[in-house]
Amino acid sequence: MKRPSSSITPRTGTSKLIRIADDLSKDVESLRFSAPVTHVYNPLLYARDSYVAYLLKYATPPKEVVFLGMNPGPWGMVQTGIPFGEIRTVQDWLRIESHVGRPAKEHSGRPVVGMECRRSEVSGRRLWGWARETFGTPQGFFKRFFILNYCPLAFFDEAGRNRTPDHMPIKDRIALYVVCDRALKRTTEVLQPRHVIGIGRFAEERARKALEGTGIHVAGVPHPSPANPAANKNWVGLFVSALTGAGIRIR
Repeated sequence: MKRPSSSITPRTGTSKLIRIADDLSKDVESLRFSAPVTHVYNPLLYARDSYVAYLLKYATPPKEVVFLGMNPGPWGMVQTGIPFGEIRTVQDWLRIESHVGRPAKEHSGRPVVGMECRRSEVSGRRLWGWARETFGTPQGFFKRFFILNYCPLAFFDEAGRNRTPDHMPIKDRIALYVVCDRALKRTTEVLQPRHVIGIGRFAEERARKALEGTGIHVAGVPHPSPANPAANKNWVGLFVSALTGAGIRIR
């Protein structure tokens, strides 16, 4: 893929990304999901201020590498509106303190408390912790890298259990993937990355399908979730090794 032309200025690039996020939010709001899903949270809607602040501060194109997660975690983006948005990182490192509202239909066992959240998302703590340890400042990291989620929605069943997109009924998945693929492709047209790196197998597979024919190199890294046994031993080592294998220079 070519690097961005002079017509994509920092201001127009960020404005386009906000428009893409708003379009994606509207598209997913029109979808309906089958059992066992009973509650759907859309942080791009109720935490829009936070996500827009993230784009305005850190999404200036071009980016060399885009990291792509699956969807919002219950203690990350669901609470803060930031991908992998572990609360302390969002407040203390990214310096984002925006208003976060609440989902239209909220599960009693999955309340959204926004920036008052006292739970720490392990995946976000590991991913952003690596960025902080490696680059020191957000500016050092975001000069080359950016972090997005493929799907903006979080799904819960009647008991409040988290349901990931890959375990949805097939008809629901197909409709969801159409709008998320489109948004990812539009986003990369603005950010112009050389690499899109899926965090976990699902995100890598979706990136390969959505970006086929674009010339963007797609690869994957291990997911930092504690549900991934390997991540609980030496996730940073595995992560850095995968990046190096994908031809990405860390420093």
